Amino acid sequence: MKAEDVRRAYAMPLTNPAYPSGPYRFIDREYVIISYRTNRDALRAVVPEPLEVVEPIVKYEFIRMPDSTGFGDYTESGQVVPVRFEGKDGVYVHSMYLDDDAPIAGGREIWGFPKKLAYPKLAHEGEVIVGTLHYGTVLCATATMGYKHRALDLAEVGRSLAAPNYLVKIIPHVDATPRICELVRYHLEEITVKEAWTAPADLQLFRHVIADVARLPVLEIVSAVHFVADLTLGLGEVVHDYMQES
Repeated sequence: MKAEDVRRAYAMPLTNPAYPSGPYRFIDREYVIISYRTNRDALRAVVPEPLEVVEPIVKYEFIRMPDSTGFGDYTESGQVVPVRFEGKDGVYVHSMYLDDDAPIAGGREIWGFPKKLAYPKLAHEGEVIVGTLHYGTVLCATATMGYKHRALDLAEVGRSLAAPNYLVKIIPHVDATPRICELVRYHLEEITVKEAWTAPADLQLFRHVIADVARLPVLEIVSAVHFVADLTLGLGEVVHDYMQES
């Protein structure tokens, strides 16, 4: 293999990448997002500067992805935090747990998504939507939401999806010292919200040494939304380089 062939590679392993190159389109992506109030000090302890915490609010997400180009059929769960950066509102992706190798590898390597292998599930059980997150055999999160009680404005949900998303991308050097440590921004694109609903909801988080979702405890449920959308995961840009700080 020639050096120029190596330079054309976009991902590891060199001769058989763990995921295809993007862009990545998602069809019928089903979300359940429960917003809750948490401890402000606990939230500030996990949100990195220069992002600003606006309110002590966390959005706990379950996302069912049955048709994802390159990544297949999988489910994801995690926490995002409303933040402000340079005067503009967005969300910071704090944790993500999913059950498929390719999007774990691609998400971490390209954007810096904080993804770990676990076993989230989103299911319809009669008049209730149920989300669960297991890490191995241990239950780490349970969400319940009423099924389609009140319709929401599709355009408003679409605007919320279009807000900027922030991640911290960390890649070590071969000597295990930091080589890349960056604040990355990305957007969801080509968004079509097909249906959106709200209903009463509840959320329980349980302590676990690796899946530490309970680090941001549930103090009060604020709102819940259940919707289905088609969208494209846009590529990112670096907005802050922590390695350049003095």
